[in-house]
Amino acid sequence: MAQQSALPVIGVLDGRSAEHSAHLVAAFRRGLNETGYAEGRNVALEYRWAHGQYDRLPALAADLVGRRVAVIATSGNASTLAAKSATATIPIVFNTGADPVQTGLIASLNRPGGNVTGVTSLGVELGPKRLELMHELVPAAAAIALLVNPANRASEIQIRDAQAAADARGRKLQLLQASNEREIDVAFATLAQQRPGGLVIAPESFFNSRSEQLAALTVRHAVPAIYSYREFVAAGGLMSYGGSITESYRQVGIFVGRILKGEMPAGLPVQQSVKAELFVNLKTAKALGVTIPLALLGRADDVIE
Repeated sequence: MAQQSALPVIGVLDGRSAEHSAHLVAAFRRGLNETGYAEGRNVALEYRWAHGQYDRLPALAADLVGRRVAVIATSGNASTLAAKSATATIPIVFNTGADPVQTGLIASLNRPGGNVTGVTSLGVELGPKRLELMHELVPAAAAIALLVNPANRASEIQIRDAQAAADARGRKLQLLQASNEREIDVAFATLAQQRPGGLVIAPESFFNSRSEQLAALTVRHAVPAIYSYREFVAAGGLMSYGGSITESYRQVGIFVGRILKGEMPAGLPVQQSVKAELFVNLKTAKALGVTIPLALLGRADDVIE
């Protein structure tokens, strides 16, 4: 028991659920391993999952602070804000698809300051590009829908950017909102009434943990949809465009390892992902009766047949 208590403890705070995050936890551990740390050997991990219920995050963050963990690793904007509100001293390493300066997590990318730093994957800022790809897929569509989680502070940026992109294309933007499973069903009932030509699902931890549900609903409602990450396409979604979320988790593991070795978060510049990946599921396209333009297929990083 004494040996166990001597291990530094990493707190993992995530808005997802454990059953939807096994591959991401594995990527995080790989990053830790690259810096010489292995769970159970020279470091312990305490996991706190919100299961998509963001109102639970402050209490989960406070619980980790009470455990006096050495570092807190967070995923998503809401988890990071909860951790930041709970402690100004314990180092926090985030993984987010939103601009961490715009959403108030840090002072600047090069000099984060305070106790927070981390990794950004290409997510929110690609919202206009996703809408453009949806326009390319269904050029005759008069309206495109956008699904956001209003509980996420980044949703305001997502809506603003998507509206500007829709206006530039002369398309109507139909806004759908959901922050829990029941509201997802309500959003798709609204979608069935409005019948937009396509759907853009914003990058969001809660949505990410519901990839199979969202993919199935888009097929059931026969609406072409574009997501942020490959996981959605693997779960049966039509198309995704964004950074690699598994790579972001690995980088968070590396950052946590560096902090355990003595580096300070204030002096660790935020690592920004610069690669966006396009994935297409041709099986889903066939089920939807959608023809993927050859020009779009030619730009895909991977095609599921």
